[in-house]
Amino acid sequence: MSKQRITVIPGDGIGPDIIDSALKVLDKAGCDFEYDFAKAGLAALEETGELLPQATLDLIEKNKVTLKGPLTTPVGGGFTSINVSLRKQFQLYANVRPVLSFKGTKARYENIDIITVRENTEGMYSGAGQVVNEERTQAEAKSLITRDGAKRIVEFAFDLARRENRKKVTAVHKANILKTTSGLFLEVAREVAKDYSDIQFEEMIVDACCMNLVMYPERFDVIVTTNLFGDIVSDLCAGLVGGLGMAPGANIGAGAAIFEAVHGSAPDIAGKNIANPSSVILASIQMLEYLGMQDKAEKIRKALTEVIDSGDRTTRDLGGTGSTTDFTQSILDRL
Repeated sequence: MSKQRITVIPGDGIGPDIIDSALKVLDKAGCDFEYDFAKAGLAALEETGELLPQATLDLIEKNKVTLKGPLTTPVGGGFTSINVSLRKQFQLYANVRPVLSFKGTKARYENIDIITVRENTEGMYSGAGQVVNEERTQAEAKSLITRDGAKRIVEFAFDLARRENRKKVTAVHKANILKTTSGLFLEVAREVAKDYSDIQFEEMIVDACCMNLVMYPERFDVIVTTNLFGDIVSDLCAGLVGGLGMAPGANIGAGAAIFEAVHGSAPDIAGKNIANPSSVILASIQMLEYLGMQDKAEKIRKALTEVIDSGDRTTRDLGGTGSTTDFTQSILDRL
């Protein structure tokens, strides 16, 4: 039986360091993957003149599963977001952002366990119809929501809830004001919910959702929403468990999946060996679950949980004094 091949994009800034940590953890857990390394972002731009070289796209297409570090898209100059480009290219319509409380972090809450399922290809992030007039006194952009796109993402959220024995799906919207786009999304969510009578369904306006997440986060289980709201709400959820350093993300489509650290490339601490690799290790756990390797995923999650709880050589953002390599070694020791 041939080994599972994984495309690995180390990324920019702290990316190579935290990706290296994740690969060591995967190897120590006995995952036995073959890695094909590819470049994107500033590292690729310097070498090839392109942010997203064709060779990288070909490897993602070939292996179907990719682990990615944070990438930097240069500001201005007409550069399109690399993440948005990847989502469009491979129709990665579902962005899955779980947050889970870990004892030992500086988080303000305990017992948080929320998954945000964000539509990844439509809405305000589609980039459609972006126009600024010559005087730069007026700008506009188009938001497009399709019935098929809404149905696909809501069904994904309900299927995930059912698979993981979760109790509730909350559709987050702004249909009271955005009566066409958000209205269609909510209409479809209500229709889909009827096919999942075993799972509680609720709907919530996005501003009320943000308030309730801060005041009563334990009320939430699975959140499903459109692209722009999902981006904001998922970062808010990350804040409940200690920040983006503890928040992984999966981008899933019918034919490919990309798992990533959702934080930025943090160039100010690049090469200093102080970055927290938890986000990309948690993304690796998501990847293992996607591949049906739940036993390995649980093994790594347990080791990571124990290290953070004990404070054994944890990084500064977790209240410790350890380096990236110290923190990684603590996880490897437990594995």
